[in-house]
Amino acid sequence: MMASHIVKPDTRNCKRPRELEPQMPESPQLSSLGKSESSFLESSGLFYKDESLDKDLNDMSKEINLMLSTYAKILSTMESTHQKKATFGKREKLPCIAPLLTTVEETPQMVSAQVRGHFPKWLSGYLLRIGPGKFEFGKDKYNHWFDGMALLHQFRMEKGTVTYRSKFLQSDTYKANSVHDRIVVSEFGTLALPDPCKNVFERFMSKFELPAMTDNTNVNYVRYKGDYYVSSEINFMNKVDIEALEKTEKVDWSKFIAVNGATAHPHYDPDGTAYNMGNSFGPRGSCYNIIRVPPEKVDPGETIHRAQVICSIASAERMKPSYYHSFGMTRNYIIFIEQPLKMNLWKIVTSRIRGKAFSSGISWEPQYNTRFHVVDKHTGQLLPGIYYSKPFVTFHQINAFEDQGCVVIDLCCQDDGRSLEVYQLQNLRKSGEGLDQVYNSAGRSFPRRFVLPLHVSLNDPEGENLSPLSYSSASAVKQADGKIWCSYENLHPEDLEEEGGVEFPQINYGQFSGKKYRFFYGCGFRHLVGDSLIKVDVVNKTLTIWREDGFYPSEPVFVPEPGASEEDGGVILSAVITPDQSDVHATNCAASFIRVPQKSNVVSPSVSIMLMS
Repeated sequence: MMASHIVKPDTRNCKRPRELEPQMPESPQLSSLGKSESSFLESSGLFYKDESLDKDLNDMSKEINLMLSTYAKILSTMESTHQKKATFGKREKLPCIAPLLTTVEETPQMVSAQVRGHFPKWLSGYLLRIGPGKFEFGKDKYNHWFDGMALLHQFRMEKGTVTYRSKFLQSDTYKANSVHDRIVVSEFGTLALPDPCKNVFERFMSKFELPAMTDNTNVNYVRYKGDYYVSSEINFMNKVDIEALEKTEKVDWSKFIAVNGATAHPHYDPDGTAYNMGNSFGPRGSCYNIIRVPPEKVDPGETIHRAQVICSIASAERMKPSYYHSFGMTRNYIIFIEQPLKMNLWKIVTSRIRGKAFSSGISWEPQYNTRFHVVDKHTGQLLPGIYYSKPFVTFHQINAFEDQGCVVIDLCCQDDGRSLEVYQLQNLRKSGEGLDQVYNSAGRSFPRRFVLPLHVSLNDPEGENLSPLSYSSASAVKQADGKIWCSYENLHPEDLEEEGGVEFPQINYGQFSGKKYRFFYGCGFRHLVGDSLIKVDVVNKTLTIWREDGFYPSEPVFVPEPGASEEDGGVILSAVITPDQSDVHATNCAASFIRVPQKSNVVSPSVSIMLMS
């Protein structure tokens, strides 16, 4: 999305079928016989224009009755899932979280934590976190939470003891901003202003220069070939020595494959093979590319060498591809969700000239539906099935697996795709009624299940649910044009609405990624940032919740106990912060029950979190 230069995509396999043209089909959820219904009926072949004056009226009546019967069957199947737009009660008198959104000092020297309670002796290693920790340089201030300079956090656990330290990522962007004592490199929501030392003409002409692109990779730790990198969604990653907490190398995706960046949420096979997705932009439009990185190095000094694009999918609109933050993966398939959160490439390319940030080119366009693409990850072949659902946005997938000839994919979904706008720093720093209004206007994320039948034939009946899964109410209805309309199943009880929904889902990834599973863990959102840890049982649809007033946990990390036989046998780790910056601690919860957690207090005001880490 914020690539430093345009990379010409490999368009040999990037074909744009007719169904991928800009106008996606209308949902068959219609209420009156108007223009949309007429288009639907004409495409079904059940109603058509006949110019013959000798047409028998009785035959026409039969055609109409057949059409109405089929149409009613489709509506009945869709309504049986009891889908509705996610609703929730308004909240008032939210506590101010502005202290969480201020610049902090790094803690480069190891600090010993005061452990209250007991950390399991078997729990050994690092809890690594990354997020924004600096929000201004000189008089220049960032506008969006995603803009802050990356701060690396390290909790080290060994034999029941915990130590902590943090360091700012020494990216080229951080160094340049520090030298000039102002923001000289634009970020997602902040446009770098021209050098004030230049004259008026020079400042005007600088708008037409190619800007230096950020390498402030502040979203997530990822792993390729045994090495750790910090990543965002740009073409740069920064390789990190996790023991020293130091950057060792900057890596540019576009030097290895024809992409303009990659997500910060790759998936991994058991052998270490990594899969990711990245966009490419060129004269023929934009493509979504599936990337495969081999698990082992040939040369000790290599990074993502021998990465390859195994499939390219043309975007529905050439100059307005969908924004995506992650994707799904089973044992055999990659699932990409093309959603109506659009990136206007023209607006992004001209943002500097227009005096706007990159974020101004992203818009929620709910007149489009959401489409699922399924790709065989072994062959790179895009499967022919065309799956649609009503418009929604997903940032994080929970899990996906295969069952009875179907792909089952579980997602955290929002019905309103404008949440990126909410996380402007001026919104997050509000208090009183202003803060309440921001929260109550924001969309909420809820876990939903979709079922995608893989082997749909011409003989399959129209208007009927093609899902064979008796344990899921999610439906997949074949339409007259052969497309599959997918309706979701809610994976949660109504209680979750009181918790503000759930985000940042994590599972027992090492043992259950791509497999049928029962539990996931996430953050509840009764505030604009996560304020609870939630365990969701997707089979029984029950919740177990940990919350402590005034404390805000990070994305939970599941760590299995050695030799555990149960899916939830282990602990979840979360870095918890509070506006009272003298009381920051890591949380260790028993994953089986989420008991009252053990706390490891770190007397340091520097811990920060990132919403999309």
